[in-house]
Amino acid sequence: MAAGACLVLTSCNQNSYSQQRKAEDKLIENFIARQHINVLTEEPADDYQWAENDYLLVPGYDNLYFHLRQRGDSLYIENGDTTRLKEVEALETIVMRYRKFGLTENADTLSYWTTLDQAYPTEFQYMNTSDCEATGWHVAVKYMRYTNAECQIICPSKMGFTTDQNSVTPYCYIMKMKIKR
Repeated sequence: MAAGACLVLTSCNQNSYSQQRKAEDKLIENFIARQHINVLTEEPADDYQWAENDYLLVPGYDNLYFHLRQRGDSLYIENGDTTRLKEVEALETIVMRYRKFGLTENADTLSYWTTLDQAYPTEFQYMNTSDCEATGWHVAVKYMRYTNAECQIICPSKMGFTTDQNSVTPYCYIMKMKIKR
């Protein structure tokens, strides 16, 4: 009898998680509609001028959306010569300031944007998920590429931090990055 009760509880929990994931997908879908987001399905060219509501549905990831707000320092000009700067590489230290908010209407915003919000920014090694478990952040860094870049991502729970994964809660992040070299 105890084994049967355990089986029933297990199937209820699995169903509950499945329902939570469906609710999360619907929440993301509603957020995209409310914000009038234009979903891009292919990565734009490097010289693409991102419109305010252009978001890339990142290929290979369910419900991860990326919007480039500011390209960052991709070029260096010295004595009239233009040089393309080096893109971020694996295991380089990323220094991140960010704002985080839920996808519901009138959601609260957590701000870690300035030293008034938080004395020290978040630091992690790019592509080291034991340093920063939020896979969505690493994907964002890949697309940001350069120091001083800014982006906005819609991050589903399974690509967020452990607490987001456990609560099945998606978030939107506005992020600005520096590469510590």
